[in-house]
Amino acid sequence: MSLAVASLHVYPIKSLGGFMLNEAHLTDRGFEHDRRWMLVDKAGVFVTQREAPEMACLHLRPKNNGSQVVDIRTDRTLDLPWTIAAGVERMCSVWSDRVRTVVGDEAWSAWFSECLGRSVTLVHMPMRTRRRVDGRYAQGLTSLSDGFPYLIISQASLDELNGRSEVPVGMDRFRPNIVLAGGHAFQEDTFAQIRIGDVRFHLVKPCARCVIVTTDQRTGERGKEPLRTLATYRSSNNKVLFGMNAMGDGDGIVRVGDEVTILAAG
Repeated sequence: MSLAVASLHVYPIKSLGGFMLNEAHLTDRGFEHDRRWMLVDKAGVFVTQREAPEMACLHLRPKNNGSQVVDIRTDRTLDLPWTIAAGVERMCSVWSDRVRTVVGDEAWSAWFSECLGRSVTLVHMPMRTRRRVDGRYAQGLTSLSDGFPYLIISQASLDELNGRSEVPVGMDRFRPNIVLAGGHAFQEDTFAQIRIGDVRFHLVKPCARCVIVTTDQRTGERGKEPLRTLATYRSSNNKVLFGMNAMGDGDGIVRVGDEVTILAAG
């Protein structure tokens, strides 16, 4: 069985549209620039497409030494740096984790608040903040992701889903970091360790899916698919599973087209 990297993805702002890369650099908490920013409400609680589906209409693309956010409904744009070194610190929440962040420029938050029709604040996770993953499954750090630094999905898994569903969807619904080409559907469920290029990844936990996967990533509109179809054959303990959360060993670079080697089965 021949496996390779089909695509690589980063999402600089949590729950906003990301972009593809030809190569991605690993850090101690995920791919460089991946989910280092997020929007929070007045209480400092993270805001995602779960409660604000219109966030799906805000897409990012790399620009100069940072990224550009585009509201694809209006073509309004906002330029942001990859990182900010200093600013007002604020403790914010991602699920049960309390995370020390740095508040971004007030004008940036005002831009997002206007686009989304709700009051939000843009905050950044500095490198000095260390957020640990759930120790029941792995040891190490993650960024502002839901729980783990990497999400790995096989293209074959999406192909099988779309073959079952009356409403085919794109991979962007599932927000992977690494998409694998070759092999068979849901093979990632059976991987414990893989090597991509010279980098080792540990697949530690299936990813339970939520309402975000039913959100059109161009319009923000919600439907019943693909969650309804997935629930018919991918349910376990009242959760619908698609993709595998993973940890990466150290630093390094992975590239589109890199060979994927299975080192251990789960």
